[in-house]
Amino acid sequence: MIVLAIDTAGTGCYAALYDSEQDLILGAAGADIGRGHAERLMDFVDAALDAAGIALQAIDRIAVTIGPGSFTGIRVGVAAARGLALALGVPAAGVSTLAALAADQGAGAPLLVAMDAKRDEVYWQSFAADGAELSPPSLASLEEAHRIAAGHDGAIAGSAAGLLRDGAEGTDSVSIATVARLGARLDPAEHLPKPLYLRGPDAKPQAGFAIRRA
Repeated sequence: MIVLAIDTAGTGCYAALYDSEQDLILGAAGADIGRGHAERLMDFVDAALDAAGIALQAIDRIAVTIGPGSFTGIRVGVAAARGLALALGVPAAGVSTLAALAADQGAGAPLLVAMDAKRDEVYWQSFAADGAELSPPSLASLEEAHRIAAGHDGAIAGSAAGLLRDGAEGTDSVSIATVARLGARLDPAEHLPKPLYLRGPDAKPQAGFAIRRA
Protein backbone atom coordinates (compact mmCIF):
# COMPACT_ATOMS: atom_id res chain seq x y z
CA MET A 1 0.00 0.00 0.00
CA ILE A 2 1.28 3.45 -0.95
CA VAL A 3 0.52 6.09 1.67
CA LEU A 4 0.79 9.84 1.25
CA ALA A 5 1.52 11.30 4.69
CA ILE A 6 0.95 14.98 5.48
CA ASP A 7 1.98 16.90 8.59
CA THR A 8 1.04 20.55 9.09
CA ALA A 9 0.04 20.41 12.76
CA GLY A 10 3.06 22.41 13.95
CA THR A 11 5.49 24.91 12.48
CA GLY A 12 6.68 22.30 9.99
CA CYS A 13 5.06 21.45 6.67
CA TYR A 14 5.94 17.96 5.42
CA ALA A 15 4.80 15.32 2.95
CA ALA A 16 6.08 11.81 2.31
CA LEU A 17 5.28 8.73 0.23
CA TYR A 18 5.48 5.43 2.10
CA ASP A 19 5.37 1.83 0.87
CA SER A 20 3.84 -0.20 3.72
CA GLU A 21 4.80 -3.58 2.20
CA GLN A 22 8.48 -2.66 2.15
CA ASP A 23 8.28 -0.40 5.22
CA LEU A 24 10.10 2.19 3.14
CA ILE A 25 9.85 5.96 2.68
CA LEU A 26 9.96 6.41 -1.08
CA GLY A 27 10.26 10.18 -1.08
CA ALA A 28 9.77 13.11 1.27
CA ALA A 29 9.82 16.89 1.18
CA GLY A 30 9.13 19.77 3.53
CA ALA A 31 10.59 22.32 5.90
CA ASP A 32 10.00 24.06 9.20
CA ILE A 33 8.30 27.12 7.71
CA GLY A 34 6.54 28.59 10.74
CA ARG A 35 3.60 29.95 8.76
CA GLY A 36 2.21 29.74 5.24
CA HIS A 37 1.24 26.06 5.20
CA ALA A 38 -1.60 26.66 2.75
CA GLU A 39 0.74 28.25 0.23
CA ARG A 40 3.50 25.62 0.50
CA LEU A 41 1.86 22.26 1.20
CA MET A 42 0.98 21.20 -2.35
CA ASP A 43 4.46 22.15 -3.56
CA PHE A 44 5.90 19.79 -0.94
CA VAL A 45 3.44 17.06 -1.98
CA ASP A 46 4.57 17.44 -5.59
CA ALA A 47 8.22 17.36 -4.52
CA ALA A 48 7.65 14.18 -2.48
CA LEU A 49 5.93 12.55 -5.45
CA ASP A 50 8.84 13.52 -7.71
CA ALA A 51 11.35 12.16 -5.19
CA ALA A 52 9.42 8.88 -5.00
CA GLY A 53 9.09 8.68 -8.77
CA ILE A 54 5.41 7.79 -8.66
CA ALA A 55 2.20 9.41 -9.86
CA LEU A 56 -0.52 10.82 -7.63
CA GLN A 57 -2.89 8.12 -8.92
CA ALA A 58 -0.67 5.41 -7.36
CA ILE A 59 -1.60 6.50 -3.84
CA ASP A 60 -3.78 4.04 -1.89
CA ARG A 61 -4.29 6.03 1.31
CA ILE A 62 -3.80 9.50 2.80
CA ALA A 63 -2.53 9.99 6.37
CA VAL A 64 -2.63 13.39 8.06
CA THR A 65 -1.83 14.78 11.49
CA ILE A 66 -5.00 16.09 13.15
CA GLY A 67 -3.54 17.77 16.24
CA PRO A 68 -3.33 18.98 18.83
CA GLY A 69 -1.23 21.76 17.41
CA SER A 70 -1.58 24.85 15.26
CA PHE A 71 -5.27 25.64 14.72
CA THR A 72 -4.66 26.99 11.19
CA GLY A 73 -2.07 24.38 10.26
CA ILE A 74 -4.36 21.52 11.23
CA ARG A 75 -7.19 22.95 9.11
CA VAL A 76 -4.87 23.22 6.09
CA GLY A 77 -3.59 19.66 6.37
CA VAL A 78 -6.96 18.06 7.03
CA ALA A 79 -8.63 19.98 4.19
CA ALA A 80 -5.88 18.93 1.78
CA ALA A 81 -6.07 15.29 2.88
CA ARG A 82 -9.84 15.20 2.51
CA GLY A 83 -9.70 16.84 -0.90
CA LEU A 84 -7.03 14.49 -2.21
CA ALA A 85 -8.82 11.44 -0.79
CA LEU A 86 -12.06 12.48 -2.46
CA ALA A 87 -10.39 13.21 -5.80
CA LEU A 88 -8.46 9.91 -5.81
CA GLY A 89 -11.26 7.79 -4.33
CA VAL A 90 -9.06 6.49 -1.49
CA PRO A 91 -9.50 6.47 2.31
CA ALA A 92 -7.87 9.01 4.61
CA ALA A 93 -6.78 8.41 8.21
CA GLY A 94 -6.21 10.98 10.94
CA VAL A 95 -3.09 10.60 13.09
CA SER A 96 -2.95 12.24 16.52
CA THR A 97 0.15 14.34 17.13
CA LEU A 98 0.31 12.91 20.64
CA ALA A 99 0.29 9.34 19.29
CA ALA A 100 2.95 10.21 16.72
CA LEU A 101 5.18 11.72 19.42
CA ALA A 102 4.73 8.57 21.50
CA ALA A 103 5.57 6.33 18.54
CA ASP A 104 8.70 8.40 17.85
CA GLN A 105 9.93 7.51 21.36
CA GLY A 106 9.44 3.78 20.76
CA ALA A 107 7.91 1.20 23.06
CA GLY A 108 9.55 -0.24 26.16
CA ALA A 109 8.46 1.97 29.04
CA PRO A 110 5.36 3.91 30.14
CA LEU A 111 5.28 7.33 28.51
CA LEU A 112 3.54 10.62 29.20
CA VAL A 113 3.35 12.88 26.15
CA ALA A 114 2.89 16.52 27.16
CA MET A 115 2.72 19.43 24.72
CA ASP A 116 2.95 23.06 25.82
CA ALA A 117 -0.46 24.52 24.93
CA LYS A 118 0.57 27.99 26.21
CA ARG A 119 -1.62 30.02 28.56
CA ASP A 120 -0.43 27.75 31.43
CA GLU A 121 -2.11 24.74 29.85
CA VAL A 122 -0.82 21.38 28.59
CA TYR A 123 -2.06 18.89 26.00
CA TRP A 124 -1.34 15.41 27.34
CA GLN A 125 -1.90 11.69 26.91
CA SER A 126 -0.38 8.66 28.63
CA PHE A 127 0.76 5.45 26.94
CA ALA A 128 1.67 1.98 28.20
CA ALA A 129 5.05 0.35 27.67
CA ASP A 130 3.68 -1.44 24.59
CA GLY A 131 2.41 1.85 23.11
CA ALA A 132 -1.26 1.30 23.98
CA GLU A 133 -3.23 4.41 24.93
CA LEU A 134 -3.96 4.63 28.65
CA SER A 135 -5.93 7.88 28.47
CA PRO A 136 -7.63 9.99 25.81
CA PRO A 137 -6.00 13.16 24.45
CA SER A 138 -6.75 15.86 27.02
CA LEU A 139 -6.14 19.49 27.99
CA ALA A 140 -5.06 20.29 31.55
CA SER A 141 -3.99 23.34 33.48
CA LEU A 142 -0.27 23.48 34.21
CA GLU A 143 -1.03 22.84 37.88
CA GLU A 144 -3.06 19.75 37.05
CA ALA A 145 -0.39 18.58 34.61
CA HIS A 146 2.18 18.74 37.40
CA ARG A 147 0.01 16.41 39.47
CA ILE A 148 -0.35 14.03 36.53
CA ALA A 149 3.40 14.03 35.93
CA ALA A 150 4.11 13.46 39.62
CA GLY A 151 2.05 10.29 39.51
CA HIS A 152 3.68 9.08 36.29
CA ASP A 153 6.45 6.51 36.72
CA GLY A 154 7.91 6.68 33.20
CA ALA A 155 9.45 9.06 30.73
CA ILE A 156 7.92 12.34 29.57
CA ALA A 157 8.05 13.50 25.95
CA GLY A 158 6.89 16.65 24.21
CA SER A 159 7.54 20.37 24.53
CA ALA A 160 6.06 20.53 28.05
CA ALA A 161 8.45 17.89 29.42
CA GLY A 162 10.76 20.53 30.88
CA LEU A 163 7.82 22.27 32.53
CA LEU A 164 6.77 19.11 34.33
CA ARG A 165 10.06 17.47 35.27
CA ASP A 166 13.45 18.99 36.02
CA GLY A 167 16.05 18.09 33.42
CA ALA A 168 13.52 16.70 30.94
CA GLU A 169 13.61 17.89 27.34
CA GLY A 170 11.19 17.41 24.48
CA THR A 171 9.88 18.65 21.18
CA ASP A 172 6.53 18.68 19.40
CA SER A 173 8.11 17.92 16.01
CA VAL A 174 7.02 14.51 14.75
CA SER A 175 8.68 12.34 12.15
CA ILE A 176 6.77 12.29 8.86
CA ALA A 177 7.86 8.65 8.54
CA THR A 178 6.09 7.88 11.82
CA VAL A 179 2.95 9.64 10.60
CA ALA A 180 3.05 7.50 7.46
CA ARG A 181 3.54 4.24 9.36
CA LEU A 182 0.76 4.99 11.84
CA GLY A 183 -1.55 6.06 9.02
CA ALA A 184 -0.93 2.77 7.23
CA ARG A 185 -1.88 0.75 10.33
CA LEU A 186 -4.92 2.71 11.50
CA ASP A 187 -8.46 1.87 10.42
CA PRO A 188 -9.67 4.93 8.45
CA ALA A 189 -13.25 4.18 9.52
CA GLU A 190 -12.27 4.63 13.18
CA HIS A 191 -9.65 7.35 12.74
CA LEU A 192 -11.26 9.98 10.56
CA PRO A 193 -9.27 12.95 9.23
CA LYS A 194 -11.04 15.31 11.59
CA PRO A 195 -9.27 18.11 13.51
CA LEU A 196 -8.52 17.21 17.12
CA TYR A 197 -9.22 20.52 18.82
CA LEU A 198 -8.89 20.25 22.58
CA ARG A 199 -9.34 24.00 22.98
CA GLY A 200 -11.23 26.62 20.98
CA PRO A 201 -9.45 29.04 18.62
CA ASP A 202 -7.72 32.10 20.06
CA ALA A 203 -9.57 34.44 17.69
CA LYS A 204 -12.96 35.56 19.00
CA PRO A 205 -15.69 37.38 17.09
CA GLN A 206 -16.04 41.00 18.18
CA ALA A 207 -19.29 41.86 19.90
CA GLY A 208 -21.20 44.98 18.99
CA PHE A 209 -20.13 45.06 15.35
CA ALA A 210 -22.93 43.07 13.76
CA ILE A 211 -24.24 44.49 10.50
CA ARG A 212 -27.97 45.06 10.46
CA ARG A 213 -29.72 43.12 7.74
CA ALA A 214 -31.88 45.08 5.31
